[in-house]
Amino acid sequence: MVAMEQKQLLLRTATEPLISESNSMTSATLGRVMNTLLTTKPKKLLETISHLDPSPKIAPIAVSLEQSLWFLYKYVKDAAEKESSLDQVLVPMIQHSLRFRGSKHGNQVMILLNWLFEDEVNFQALANDLEAILSRKEDHYISLGWCTLARSLIEFEVTMDKLETRGVRARYDALLKIFCTCTSHLVAIVRDGSTVQGEFELPTRLSVAAADLILSLTEALTRSDSVSNCSDDKQKAAGIGERNRPVMLLSSTSTKKKVNKISKSSESTHMEMKLLLWDQLDHLIVLVERLTAWNKKSRPLHAKALERVLRWLLGTQEKYIHIQTKTDSQMLKSGILLLSSCWKHYGMLLHLEEHKFAQKYTELLEQYLSGIQFYADNYAEESPKNKESGRETIKFFLNCLALLLGRLHGMQFKSTIEEHGSQLSQAIISQLNCADDEVIDSALCIFKAVIFRTNSSLSKCAADISQINALLPMLLHLLDERDTAAKAVIKLFAEYCSISSDTQCLEEILKRLISGNVSQKRNAVDFISDLIHVSMESDTVLPPTMWQHLSCHLLEFLQDEQMVINTQASKLIPLIDPSFTLPALVCLICSPLERVHSLASGALIALLKNYKHSPDVICMLLDCLSKPPQNPDICDIAYGEEG
Repeated sequence: MVAMEQKQLLLRTATEPLISESNSMTSATLGRVMNTLLTTKPKKLLETISHLDPSPKIAPIAVSLEQSLWFLYKYVKDAAEKESSLDQVLVPMIQHSLRFRGSKHGNQVMILLNWLFEDEVNFQALANDLEAILSRKEDHYISLGWCTLARSLIEFEVTMDKLETRGVRARYDALLKIFCTCTSHLVAIVRDGSTVQGEFELPTRLSVAAADLILSLTEALTRSDSVSNCSDDKQKAAGIGERNRPVMLLSSTSTKKKVNKISKSSESTHMEMKLLLWDQLDHLIVLVERLTAWNKKSRPLHAKALERVLRWLLGTQEKYIHIQTKTDSQMLKSGILLLSSCWKHYGMLLHLEEHKFAQKYTELLEQYLSGIQFYADNYAEESPKNKESGRETIKFFLNCLALLLGRLHGMQFKSTIEEHGSQLSQAIISQLNCADDEVIDSALCIFKAVIFRTNSSLSKCAADISQINALLPMLLHLLDERDTAAKAVIKLFAEYCSISSDTQCLEEILKRLISGNVSQKRNAVDFISDLIHVSMESDTVLPPTMWQHLSCHLLEFLQDEQMVINTQASKLIPLIDPSFTLPALVCLICSPLERVHSLASGALIALLKNYKHSPDVICMLLDCLSKPPQNPDICDIAYGEEG
């Protein structure tokens, strides 16, 4: 009886409104219709839509697929005209999207929406109600499904691969604008969606979905072409062109001439979406802050690059915030275009869940390496303004490279290093001589990942020590000068020695520097300083032989004629276990050289303060004072003639 009434209801869809409080069968029939449509195989659903009869008929036995489609269409149309809720249509779609998340068999929702979106009135009703559901439904399951469905619509070229996309494509820009009104709610989910695990923050499943949705949405706003006015084939061709186009973050003189040739109408179309992205700048800052915190535990290299992206976003906001009211300002326009150019890549690289990333990361890696090489070769001799532009672009490519390498896992990362390690090393080493500290810091982080063959936290078992020993000698010559390159390599060597189980590298470095000029000696002290501090901050323990080497050389530096060297040595000695330094310090206090006596006394006092709660150290001191000197070499040096 119920089935017959529902069939009669379907028969009336062509002539009577469906949205009526007195019609109690509408909801039940709609539920049955939605179940029929969402459980139909995508191929059959597509075929039925493509051959849909404009005059719906009743099937002889059961409700047909064609009738179900017409019922849904009429229901949405009536709801749009009466401004009624479409929750009974959209909520099942949301639930279905979540249930078949990432599945090849869950495209029914996208097929139906693409078909319904071909009608402007239906689109507006569905899109507006979809936007309202996120704030109205205080249900994490619905919110998670909502994020899944919204991301599928934004990434329709991926989720609807080989499917008809005319409806979604025609309404794409309007859809992005509607979703932009949801970002405040999404950012609130991201901001509050963390769980604390020890010293780290981890995201919830919902906050991951919300973060990835914001990234997909804002990345879509960076498109330089209008999806709504572009066919499938033209869109793919445009995508290829965009990938092969060089990236320039600050326009050079020659670039500006080309930009001026763009028609005003085309520029206006592009700028509308870029302005929407600019309006999201505050939200992007919050998003990147959360992403940085979430990635620190599992993706340290990625998190390090995220910190630089965050600094860049904050700097961009500070630079352009004071001219936001001047919409015609060329400076503001430059800031908007800069944000769009960079975020096109950043947004793509920051996703927490990106199943298609494995198919494109090699192409991106080669693009970023080529970009570094291109701007390094072509902007070194340019004017100061263009030189700055090239340096900023290199900085951008290094960030992208670190973000990309930092998100690779396991064999994916190892195979990438094996295949591109030489190319990466060549590109990165060339940047260690840059005058920009941020460039060097970025390059060093990437280079460590390459030579240590890990993008995770360093440990004694993380890297192949034999391969590192073969690579490091090529960097020793960079320690002969006092420059930013030497500073970077010193940090690299210190981290390596902190995880090395032997002293070969340590001995080679100090052998080269100890007997050298003032610059080399200062680099040696800096190296020892970095190694001590790295060991203090990490869980790894340096072997006693290494501490013995460090102590011996610091005691020698304590007697150096250069004040900057002996002063730094006197500050480092108290940080080392007293068993390695205290006997020699007692000996050096007796030096007739005033500077040696003074420095040794200060170092001893600082050491005793550091170990004031250790009775063993006091006993060791008393023992040293009661016996003849135990280190004749040190004492002979201490009693030598000055200068």
